[in-house]
Amino acid sequence: MAFNFGAPSGTSGTAAATAAPAGGFGGFGTTSTTAGSAFSFSAPANTGTTGLFGGTQNKGFGFGTGFGTTGSSTGLGTGLGTGLGFGGFNTQQQQQQTTLGGLFSQPTQAPTQSSQLINTASALSAPTLLGDERDAILAKWNQLQAFWGTGKGYFNNNIPPVEFTQENPFCRFKAVGYSCMPNNKDEDGLVVLVFNKKETDIRSQQQQLVESLHKVLGGNQTLTVNVEGIKTLPDDQTEVVIYVVERSPNGTSRRVPATTLYAHFEQTNIKTQLQQLGVTLSMTRTELSPAQIKQLLQNPPAGVDPIIWEQAKVDNPDSEKLIPVPMVGFKELLRRLKVQDQMTKQHQTRLDIISEDISELQKNQTTTMAKIAQYKRKLMDLSHRTLQGRLNELMSQIRMQNHFGAVKSEERYYIDADLLREIKQHLKQQQEGLSHLISIIKDDLEDIKLVEHGLNETIHIRGGVFS
Repeated sequence: MAFNFGAPSGTSGTAAATAAPAGGFGGFGTTSTTAGSAFSFSAPANTGTTGLFGGTQNKGFGFGTGFGTTGSSTGLGTGLGTGLGFGGFNTQQQQQQTTLGGLFSQPTQAPTQSSQLINTASALSAPTLLGDERDAILAKWNQLQAFWGTGKGYFNNNIPPVEFTQENPFCRFKAVGYSCMPNNKDEDGLVVLVFNKKETDIRSQQQQLVESLHKVLGGNQTLTVNVEGIKTLPDDQTEVVIYVVERSPNGTSRRVPATTLYAHFEQTNIKTQLQQLGVTLSMTRTELSPAQIKQLLQNPPAGVDPIIWEQAKVDNPDSEKLIPVPMVGFKELLRRLKVQDQMTKQHQTRLDIISEDISELQKNQTTTMAKIAQYKRKLMDLSHRTLQGRLNELMSQIRMQNHFGAVKSEERYYIDADLLREIKQHLKQQQEGLSHLISIIKDDLEDIKLVEHGLNETIHIRGGVFS
């Protein structure tokens, strides 16, 4: 998240340009604003400054002290910062080279390089300075200096000695590591400023720093300086990533491209003002195009054996994110080790913060579990209470039903008198009918008995006659 430390958009005049107190930051607030308001970001500018791969310097590597913040490096450069702050390519030949501007620059003056190589070979193999057996000793001494990467190689009275640097092909103290490639666009406008001050000083005077940088930009009220991030570097240096927002009259705003802002900072008078503020290095943080990456990988850096360079490309653990970078000399190795230590400390700090967060989360988890158990007990108690209330209600209903049943069993039914009279009359008629029927049956029985008696007498009489 970016922090806007510039003047509010509603301010007028030059109040924001004159608000910085004097002397508070060892140069912040006291910078003379020699750059006029003619500086504008509205139209694209042809910067003409040497970028990462400047093509005019014979120096093989111009490593600075700042690394980017886009990732971690691997290989021999494991943990050595989080990516180089790569500048842009430039096809124009410039004689000026920034600290990181000459990285992987290639020789452009073939005749000079050829004569230099011949002189180096003569100094190492066949010096003719003394004309006796001491020349062989001198050759061995020159070889030792070339291997070490320092000193002068005398080989002829009529030709100046060869300057042995760590970039010469015979230097043995070389290695290849890997660094992350930045992935920021030019339109993101990120520019890195390395201050020769401690991080605590930068943060305590951050507002004054922003105001001083605004003055360096001419005090234009349409421009706002924003701090993207602050990071500690070795040797009490601090990396500050900034971007500038330009507001147009119609109310829209845009970020000033990184190359445009970097070109402005590289102007002689502006660079002097930045140095007064404590800036030791400025560079853009923009990604490399595929063509730039291809050019970088195809051309080995000065002083690096092509075979080693090819092997470094093969050993690249992640060619999409990492790029091989040479490490020449103990000074460069020491610098990268310091950066590694710095990053290790930052990682450890982050791990400590994460550990504290985990401990806090564990405490919160324990508290939460206790509350959950408490709520479960409370829920169970409330459930029992609710169940008890329901059972009591059901028991009350059962008792009420039993009471109503007992009352109903004790009741007497009463019939209307007229209806009772009708029932009695009907029953009387039924009784009379039954009595009449009984009398008829009795009469019939008497008749049957009489007939039966008559039949019995007849049978006796007839028996007597025939006997």
